[in-house]
Amino acid sequence: MDYKEQVREVVSKAQFGDLIEFSYPIGFSHWGVYDGDGHVIHFAVPDEEQLTSWFRDILQKVVPFSGDILIGRTQIRRQRVADVNVPSGAHVMISNRRHAFRPSPVVEMRRRRDALLGREFQYDLFGLNCEHFATFVRFGKAVCNQFPGRTDVECKEATEMFRSI
Repeated sequence: MDYKEQVREVVSKAQFGDLIEFSYPIGFSHWGVYDGDGHVIHFAVPDEEQLTSWFRDILQKVVPFSGDILIGRTQIRRQRVADVNVPSGAHVMISNRRHAFRPSPVVEMRRRRDALLGREFQYDLFGLNCEHFATFVRFGKAVCNQFPGRTDVECKEATEMFRSI
């Protein structure tokens, strides 16, 4: 199934609060939370000045799968699933079973989403990344399972940072 078909399938099946995984061919993933109406909430590039935009464009050409995170700033944004910047060969899917936690009630997920939407953060691959954000919204705990030996281990610093907002 090609990427556009995967996006159509995700959008047709996803429900509010589902974890959306953009799996990159190099072995790691970008994560977001489905927000309904074909949209995902995720760590994205913040509004940029012209110079930052130019620099990011160059990084994306050199390192297409991680040029955004190399800048180090991120903003929680609502974007169409189809418009999320992914490298060639990426896959997108609903990934609610990769974490061993029960989802929070929808009202709590919406409250967390509303508190964080539009906020800017300093990106930290190990301590404050897109999976930490997505799992915090869904479960109330910031977790990243992409590192060996850290499956379902809460990053308490990220959880506390998100909760404090």
